[in-house]
Amino acid sequence: MATESTTSTPAQAWANPTAAGLVGLAVACFAHFANLSGYVTTAALPLFGAWLIGGFVVQLLVAVLDLRGGNTAGGNTFLFFSAFFMLAGGIEMIFKYNAIQDGAPLDGRIDGWAWLVLWLVLWLWTPAFFKKFNILSLVIVALDVALPFISLIDLTVLPASFKPVPAYALLAAGVLGIYLSATLVVNTTYGRNVLPVIGGK
Repeated sequence: MATESTTSTPAQAWANPTAAGLVGLAVACFAHFANLSGYVTTAALPLFGAWLIGGFVVQLLVAVLDLRGGNTAGGNTFLFFSAFFMLAGGIEMIFKYNAIQDGAPLDGRIDGWAWLVLWLVLWLWTPAFFKKFNILSLVIVALDVALPFISLIDLTVLPASFKPVPAYALLAAGVLGIYLSATLVVNTTYGRNVLPVIGGK
């Protein structure tokens, strides 16, 4: 990701921003886990929304830098996650809470249709994350499990009793994301594998 310089001094390369994007993903996954598992009530939705909007800022910046560095799979994935998983999801949490408080009806099935797109896109893009099998590949697999269930529950094809399936898949994705972010930061800083990795970075 180095830039060209007009002087004889080499331009400073940009550092890999993926670690920060994975932290944002982990925050969203843990919060979704708590929400789907019933560990929090609907009173948490506005706060949940604020955290997702914060994640949008991080993931948008990561997407731009990844795309600038030629990372097509990672950059585009962070880009659509920042828009829909984070920003749209965050705004929607706040709207849902207000609708619940006001007793206004909402047809949540529209969420299922939107999640259906994210599910299909992620499934179709998954082979790009297996060119080199690593921890990120496992994060994608966990998300591949979660998204269909979220979509089908919102579409009322599956009952709410299936919520633990996407909840624990998202929790797994979040845990893996946290560990991968740590390997990227710690191992890059030391220039060697201080933390064990699968298949390299």
